[in-house]
Amino acid sequence: MDNTIPISAKTKIFCVIGHPISHSFSPLIHNYWFKNLGLDSKYIALNVDPNQLKQATKGLKALNIEGFNVTLPHKEKIIKLIDNVDSLAQDIGAVNTVKNENGYLIGRNTDAIGGKQALLDAGCQIENQNVLVLGAGGAAKAICFALVDVIDNLVIANRTLKRATILAIELMKKKDIKIKVINIFAPTLKKELENIDLLINTTPIGIYPNMGQSPISKDVLHNDLFIFDLVYNPLETQLLKDATSIGCKSLGGLDMLINQGALAFEWWTNKKPNINGIKTKIIEIFGKN
Repeated sequence: MDNTIPISAKTKIFCVIGHPISHSFSPLIHNYWFKNLGLDSKYIALNVDPNQLKQATKGLKALNIEGFNVTLPHKEKIIKLIDNVDSLAQDIGAVNTVKNENGYLIGRNTDAIGGKQALLDAGCQIENQNVLVLGAGGAAKAICFALVDVIDNLVIANRTLKRATILAIELMKKKDIKIKVINIFAPTLKKELENIDLLINTTPIGIYPNMGQSPISKDVLHNDLFIFDLVYNPLETQLLKDATSIGCKSLGGLDMLINQGALAFEWWTNKKPNINGIKTKIIEIFGKN
């Protein structure tokens, strides 16, 4: 029996904003949870051009959207456009979840906790590890702030050194830790990776529809790495395929996506979603064994 609740004037609307947005699994995830719990709510994806972010945020408030997720490239710029940001998101400098409380927009960052938990659940050793992060945007900030308290050394590789340096300075305010900043295309990247235990890709390189691309060449990898690719569509990116081919342990972005989504969902609805159910559903739909 179909337990879908028809859309009515009472239906609560949630969404995700980003650019591009066609790759997003968030509507599938949240609508599965709404249906599973019998909630009169719907979740949609909205493609918001960066030049229209301010107008779009005002529109979401005016339309009384109950809550929304924020993805690339808006996680940092959204902070100045909402009414309040919690301390963790303020430290990170990025917001990925917003709740509308009677016209007052409150921002949080659930990526940090969701990403760290995904690594722990996958059996990845985090404490006292040497970590290299590809990228220095909102997702990189979240995962770096989540891990900085427990790791030994950090390398941030980004196209723009200035952006990576700013992130490194903010992290060193939180912990006295050795952080090196390099260009993601630097010829020394392979040498840096020789001493790395955990490699994390936070860039969108390899995301649908550019599925054959990887942020780094396969020949710089070594089989002692644990590789965490935050990209979740496709479920197995080119970077993860390269990791498997040389014997690396690896993790895709699906678990982090579900974890951060569950934290947002519970904040919005005060109900715990079925995490295992939606993971199984997504894997079935996209045919990954």
